[in-house]
Amino acid sequence: MYYCKHCGQPYQTEEAVMCVKCGAPKGKGTNFCHNCGKAIDQNASVCMNCGVATSSVKPADAKSKIVAGLLGIFLGCFGVHNFYLGYTQKAVIQLVLTLVGLVLCCVGIGAFIVLGVEIWGLVEGIMILAGSINKDGKGNSLAN
Repeated sequence: MYYCKHCGQPYQTEEAVMCVKCGAPKGKGTNFCHNCGKAIDQNASVCMNCGVATSSVKPADAKSKIVAGLLGIFLGCFGVHNFYLGYTQKAVIQLVLTLVGLVLCCVGIGAFIVLGVEIWGLVEGIMILAGSINKDGKGNSLAN
């Protein structure tokens, strides 16, 4: 459960975009801990009650949404964007399907396999840029 950083009241759902009590946008405010709802010092970097960081610090290894999206659009059939984001199993499947498709191109069906995987990568690239896919393989949010 998450709490309003402005008034300390719990959000109705995790998807809430604003507090129904005070009307503050989610994530705005410095008076209360977003994790436990206890009052905190406005200059504190961690909550003294539960120990979580009070500011949303971007992780040093945050992956770029733009880079991941462009890799998906241009090199999606090879799974490069999924390797970049840490979705290794899905990336290996895309790479293997593309390689099998290239080998089977002489039979004719391989072109359809490669085309299908390329469409898969293109759609994922667009979804990354649109924000539908917004986490990497470790669950960290993608940086802009």
